[in-house]
Amino acid sequence: MNMQSIKNWLTGMIGPRGPVHQVTVYSRTGCTCCDKAMLELHKAGRRFKLNIQVVDIDTDEALVAEYGLQIPVIAIDGKVRFKGQVNPVLLERLLKS
Repeated sequence: MNMQSIKNWLTGMIGPRGPVHQVTVYSRTGCTCCDKAMLELHKAGRRFKLNIQVVDIDTDEALVAEYGLQIPVIAIDGKVRFKGQVNPVLLERLLKS
């Protein structure tokens, strides 16, 4: 086994596995609940492949009307899964399925 093969093997052993999950975080500047949600998502990103997109709802009046004070709103693979806070246990279950 050459060094590159060993590196590839080790990366596969310790890196995130499974499909890439598309995660959209509807947020706004200065939102501490949003910061906490992002922390949970980054923790989950150590175990799962996540493509995280953050959308500032204040840039779109329709999003402000839809989500208002419910932020953060977290959509995973196109479906809203969390509003207000992220439950880490439920997040892990969703990402495993």
